[in-house]
Amino acid sequence: MNKDTGGPAFPANHFDLADGEHGMTLRDYFASKAMQGLICEFLEDFKRTKTKKEKNILKKEFAGACYGVADEMLKARK
Repeated sequence: MNKDTGGPAFPANHFDLADGEHGMTLRDYFASKAMQGLICEFLEDFKRTKTKKEKNILKKEFAGACYGVADEMLKARK
């Protein structure tokens, strides 16, 4: 298991994937689940944001928050 990503989210033999490629990591899967829970709050903030620069900052913060939750979920599994 990769310490940083948790390894593959859905480990299986996939004949259509290249050697060493395992698809989505567990970290990515956890982040996508966190995103589902946080999206409503993000959209409200996004609607109130006026400038493109502010919107870009907000998107980066949102993505960081999702992966932050995923990282904590990986830590909790240990």
